[in-house]
Amino acid sequence: MVVGIAGGSGSGKTTLVEAIVDGMAPVSVVRLEQDSYYRDQPTLSFAEREMINYDHPNALDNELLVDDIRALVRGTAVEKPVYDFAQHQRTGQRQRVEPAPVVLVDGILVLESPELRGLLDLKLFVDTDPDVRVIRRIVRDLRERGRTLDSVVTQYLETVRPMHLQFVEPSKRHADVIIPEGGLNAVAAGMVIAWLHTMLTT
Repeated sequence: MVVGIAGGSGSGKTTLVEAIVDGMAPVSVVRLEQDSYYRDQPTLSFAEREMINYDHPNALDNELLVDDIRALVRGTAVEKPVYDFAQHQRTGQRQRVEPAPVVLVDGILVLESPELRGLLDLKLFVDTDPDVRVIRRIVRDLRERGRTLDSVVTQYLETVRPMHLQFVEPSKRHADVIIPEGGLNAVAAGMVIAWLHTMLTT
């Protein structure tokens, strides 16, 4: 089963992923983060890479992500790119992902891509208030991605918010299930887990 989990930046997608992984045990679950599939730009300077709009669909190598999902469905392991968010480029390293009964694909634009949607057995959209999302994003980018507060705020106003309104929010109409508050919504997470268990045993 391939499950797509979309929603705005900071909406709680990762928390939902963790809840599904925990709830599916002992069934093996693997994860492909769309963030790992940003296009590599080795010929650009750091300053030039900083100027890229990473919230636009064109920033993503969805072709490679689609190929990796198809490979996992066929039962073939893949080598997922490792992305350095502080440097805005791939590290050159790869992380091996083995096939599993459940593949989780999460990212803000997972439901925006028709090619990706066509591979998903279940499409989820995590719906969280904008003020909560922006606070979570600020905390994450400061702690985990080496950003400054000014850069996070500037990026949010110039690209994150406009791209959310243009691409992410409209993709919600493609969802099978809309989940308020993501993994914090224990009832909704439990329903997804129960559905997956049922589908895998029928």
